[in-house]
Formats: sequence, C-alpha cells, structure tokens
Amino acid sequence: MNFLKGEKVKEPQEADILKAWYWTENALYLLDQRKLPLVEKYVKCETAQHVRKAIRDMVVRGAPAIGICGAIGWVLGFKQFIKNNIKTKLSKKRLEVFFNKMANLLSSARPTAINLSWAIDRMRKKTQEVLKNFSEKLDRIELEELYQILEKEALKIWEEDLKANLKISEYGKEILPDGGILTHCNTGALATGGYGTALGVIRKAYEEKRKINIFVDETRPFLQGARLTAWELSKLKIPFKLITDNTAGFLMKKGLIQAVIVGADRIVKNGDTANKIGTYSLSVLAKFHNIPFFVVAPSSTFDLSLETGEKIPIEKRNPKEVLVCFKSKIAPLKSKACNLAFDVTPGELITAFITEKGIIYPPYKENIEKLINEK
Repeated sequence: MNFLKGEKVKEPQEADILKAWYWTENALYLLDQRKLPLVEKYVKCETAQHVRKAIRDMVVRGAPAIGICGAIGWVLGFKQFIKNNIKTKLSKKRLEVFFNKMANLLSSARPTAINLSWAIDRMRKKTQEVLKNFSEKLDRIELEELYQILEKEALKIWEEDLKANLKISEYGKEILPDGGILTHCNTGALATGGYGTALGVIRKAYEEKRKINIFVDETRPFLQGARLTAWELSKLKIPFKLITDNTAGFLMKKGLIQAVIVGADRIVKNGDTANKIGTYSLSVLAKFHNIPFFVVAPSSTFDLSLETGEKIPIEKRNPKEVLVCFKSKIAPLKSKACNLAFDVTPGELITAFITEKGIIYPPYKENIEKLINEK
C-alpha cells in the first residue's frame, strides 16, 4: 500500500452505532462534540496541528479518546513531514528533532489527562525502537515502512482501549448496585475507544436488564452530561433523567441514588483522582450519605510517577465558557469567571476503581501499583 495515496485502512470495529470518529490514510475525521446534540458534523484533521487544535478546542475530549487521537496525530504529523521532504533522504538526527517537536506539540494540548502524554510517549518509544533497525539516512522505502509501523501502533492503541472498555464493563456490572445510578460528565463512546468506561458499565448493566435508574447531571460549563451523555443514551435507547448539577445532594438525601460512577483523567499512587470539575463535590456528598463512589478507568489513566494528587496539573480554560452558554451571555458585562476544567478527589473518598485488569479496593497505596503493574 502506498501511504501517500490515501487508501482506506482497516480500523478497529466499533462496539455499537456511536461513531465518534473514523480514520482513513488521508485524515482523521472527528465528530464535533461542540455541536452535539443538535448537529452531527465531522471535522477533518490532516496534520498533527489539526489534531492538536481539535483536542485543545474540545472537538474531541475524554482522556482515553484524546490519547488515541494524539497517537493518530503522530502518524499524520510524520506523513506531512515526509511529504514536505519527499525528494531528500532524512537522517536519524533530523527525524529525532522533528519527533521531539511533535511530542511537545501534541502532549501539551491538554495537560491534566495523562492518557495523552502516555500515548505520545508510547509512539515516541516505538519510533525510537524501529529507527534502530534502519540506516543513518532513511530512503523512501524505509520511511514508508516506518510510517506503516507507526500507523499500526496508533490503531493498536485504539483497539486496546476498546477491548479494555469491554472488560471494564464486565467487572463493573458485578459491583454496580440496582437502583438510582448517577454519572457525571461524559464517559461513553465519545470519550473512549468506542464503548465507554463509567457509561460502559451502566450500558452493560442495562443490556443485562438490571433494575437501574440512570441520572445524568448536566456538567457545567461545557454540558458534557446534558449534550453528550444524554445524546449517547438516546442513541442507544437507554432511558435516563437529566438533572442540574446542584440537584444531586437532594436526590441522595431522598434515597434515590444508590451509587455514583465516574471516569477519570489521571489517577495517582494513593488513589487521588483528577476528573471533570464537580467530581470532588459528588464524592463528598456520596460519603456523607453512605453511597458507594466508583471511579472507572483503563490502566493507561494511572500515573504511578506521582505519590499524591497535589502535583496533578489542573487545566484552566477560557472564562468565556462560564460567562457564555450557546453563544448567549449569561452574566453581566465585565464579569470575571474562574473556569477550572478538573478537580482532584482524594482516594479516601473513593469506594473502588474499576479497570480492565480488575477491581481495586483500598488500601490504594499498595493495591493500585500491584494491579496496574501486573502483566
């Protein structure tokens, strides 16, 4: 196959009808999550810069999803680099400089979710490993071979995440109680390789006809719950009730919530977890009302280089996202806003972590590292 001709390639099989993106050798096409649920439109990404912008602008979001897209961005960036230097042999040193720049470009798109830098590190290591087998100056045939290997690795990351989603759902359904289940932000096919983490557990429980009532909070200011989770559940014909973010505590008091289940953007050694802003508040409410609080994530979301959550970088986004809703101003002119994209939930408030490798219970300092490092 000539990678410059843009022929269709085999992609991982989707687990359902939700098509968050698709890949050809010409481009990565991303379902624009900013426009859902009213408009279903795809954004075409042909370069690493396009992918970075799509991640930064939240065309695509969700920790596993941006990791996968970052890996594909690596492939697109390399393809563009070859096109720009099509008549010359490329030295390993020049390629190394290029890949270092691309790693910085892609991994800096969003700092909190570890999956993005994890995927870029994996692509970098694969590149370095393969380059050792080539001559000091790569000709056209060697460059094409390297491209094919990197493309395969990126699609492997995608395939692995989808498989992890399905394993996670099997483990999660076993500990998810019947009754009211509250979920926060979006953790379904739009945010992952194609099935979902926290939402995947809910889906599996519903598919097996468990007696659950799903509550979806709106998740201000980007409304990932109201716009995205509600859209996914509607597509799948799974009944739910949408609530405002500040309704959760009262529903817990009334006995209508039996569990809270959320995703994660970074989990550290002691169980401290960064996730969408508002997660910490829900964990405190759940603790007060003696309700289990589950965090669902693939092993790629665990960052064992950090002992506690104090050093997790928290992304600050444009204040306009708080001051404006669907292009309408909702605050007085000259108002200022604090727009933190994530917060950190202490491990002591988390009942269990549900991963593709199994369920992790406290004490987290020893049990997380033990299971995540297990091959």
